[in-house]
Amino acid sequence: MNQPMASFKIVYIGGNPEYARLLSAHPEFFQCHSVENSLAAINFLNQHSDIDAILCDLYLPGMNALEIFKLFKNQQIQPKTPFIVLSENPATKQKEEAYKLRIADFYEGIIDVESIYFRIDILTRYLRFFDNYQVIESPKREYTIPWNKRFFDIFVSLMALIALSPILIVVIIAIRLESKGKVYYTSKRVGTGYRIFDFYKLRSMRVGADSVLQSLKHLNQYDNDSSNHNQSATQQCPRCAALPEGEMCSQPLYREGEKICEYWYNEAKKRKGSATFIKIKDDPRVTKVGKFIRNTSIDELPQLLNVLKGDMSIVGNRPLPLYEAEMLTSDDWSERFMGPAGITGLWQVEKRGKKGAMSEEERKALDNQYARTYSFWGDIMLILRTIPAVFQKENV
Repeated sequence: MNQPMASFKIVYIGGNPEYARLLSAHPEFFQCHSVENSLAAINFLNQHSDIDAILCDLYLPGMNALEIFKLFKNQQIQPKTPFIVLSENPATKQKEEAYKLRIADFYEGIIDVESIYFRIDILTRYLRFFDNYQVIESPKREYTIPWNKRFFDIFVSLMALIALSPILIVVIIAIRLESKGKVYYTSKRVGTGYRIFDFYKLRSMRVGADSVLQSLKHLNQYDNDSSNHNQSATQQCPRCAALPEGEMCSQPLYREGEKICEYWYNEAKKRKGSATFIKIKDDPRVTKVGKFIRNTSIDELPQLLNVLKGDMSIVGNRPLPLYEAEMLTSDDWSERFMGPAGITGLWQVEKRGKKGAMSEEERKALDNQYARTYSFWGDIMLILRTIPAVFQKENV
């Protein structure tokens, strides 16, 4: 075999350890970057425009490769980069649908690295040769902040920071006196277009609160089935156990390198009460000062810095932690990320009207509704409706 002229930069989306090993074991063919889910892939691809090809497992938790491909096209994420699907098992129906969507190629079974290399070589040469090549795309849906909304955000956040600076100073001193550690809290959040940014809050919990979150998930107010919380997701699927060794009752998925059938993955989520959102009423990790600043929303004030930076708006859908956003990349719920991220929004106001009681599905639907219908004057009305919620006494 002739030595390849150059290696290609590729992204592998999935958790199949064998695929990851094969693609990474041949540096003469590929410089491979592996990510486990669509959220990580979106952020990586938005930051790296020099990718030669995207390879994706057919089945992933939450979405399959065809849905990810459509999501990428919808958001114009490297629309001309060849997208190749990898399936561990034969999948005739999905393969036919993939070619209808104009997916570049579809491989079944154990992959041949050399074959994939030369296929990518052909595809990239084709695209370079036909520089007027037009990719058939879905209508572009990308949020661009209107000038009046951005002006309003800058003016309000700047004036608020100046006016509230004495309160911020007093609260910062109180937090520091009650418990050691940083007075502020920084976490990674996912905002508009799945963009990840540093999210600022005043610390309302004791130091190390994140490390004990798993032990408190049975208190999650979005969890409708906490009685089965302690059932292990790693138990063997009873339907698979009845089959010959090595066979699965449904499509295989990979999660953190562990193989699990799609049926048992979904069952385990139900049995564990695995809600997308996590919100704990009367959270025992919250400090005394923390309870006060939460009930008065003072802990949210540092987000005004996020607004000044352009990460967020005053009004919009709440930016989500990574573990929550990862579960919302399917077609049903990805619409929420096509609108602005904000400090306050529609679901917070509606939650107040329901005295804090709101299901996960209701919250998702309200987020999608806001992304579809938001307007400048609508935002003003939401701000006016938010004011009473600032003084709510229930810690939700």
